[in-house]
Amino acid sequence: MPTISFTIPLWLDLTAVAIGAIQGAMFAGRFTDRRFDLLGIAFIGITVGLGGGLLRDIMLDGVPAALQSNWYLPVSAGAALLGMLLQSLFNRLGPLIITLDAVTIGLFGALGTSKALAQGLPEIPALFVGVITAVGGSALRDMMLNVPIAVMHVGSFYAVAAGVGSGLLVVLFMLQVPITIAGISCVVVTTVIRVLAARFGWSLPQQRAIGSWPRWRRNENIVAFRRRRNRGV
Repeated sequence: MPTISFTIPLWLDLTAVAIGAIQGAMFAGRFTDRRFDLLGIAFIGITVGLGGGLLRDIMLDGVPAALQSNWYLPVSAGAALLGMLLQSLFNRLGPLIITLDAVTIGLFGALGTSKALAQGLPEIPALFVGVITAVGGSALRDMMLNVPIAVMHVGSFYAVAAGVGSGLLVVLFMLQVPITIAGISCVVVTTVIRVLAARFGWSLPQQRAIGSWPRWRRNENIVAFRRRRNRGV
C-alpha cells in the first residue's frame, strides 16, 4: 500500500469548519418555534462545524485537532452567529448555499480520508472514516434538534456523494496520484454529485421487503402418476 506524509493545513480545516457552522446555524434558524438564544445557535454551529472532525480524530485514536488549537471554537462560534445574523440574505442565495453545503461535505470527506490514509489505515476503513467525517456533523445536528437524521432518509444523498468522492480519492491514492490532486478531485466530485442530487431530486430507493417469496408447489399430475404407478395401475 502506498504511504503518504500529509498534514491538514490549519486554514483549510478552519474553512471547512466555518462553512459547516454557517450551514448549521441557518438550518437551526428554520425552527423559530424553538426560540433558540445566541448560545444555542452558537452551540449548534459548533457541533456541525466540529462534529465530523471530532468523530474522525476519535476513530483515529488521537486527540481531536479542535482541542489542540485556540482557533477552532472561536471560528465555529463566530461563523454560526454570522449565519444567524445574515440568514435572510443567505436564504435568498439558495443555489449558493446548496453549493457551499456540498463543498463542505467534499472538504470534510477529503480531509477525513486523507488523514486516515496518512495514519496507515487500509483503503476501505479510510473510506469509511472519510464518509463519517463528511456527514457526522449534520447527523449530530439532527439529533440535537430532535429531527429525523437526514443522512438516513430518502432524499439527502449526502452519504452517497461523500462515499463516491472519498472512494475516488482512495483510488487515486492507490494509483499514486499526489494527495493534493486526489483531494481536490474528491471535493469536486462530491460537490457535483450533491448539487445535481439537490437539483434533480436524486435519492436512493426507499426501504422495501420482498412482497412474497415463491412457494414450491407439487405438480398434481406427477403426484397422481406416481400413485398409480405405486399401485401397479
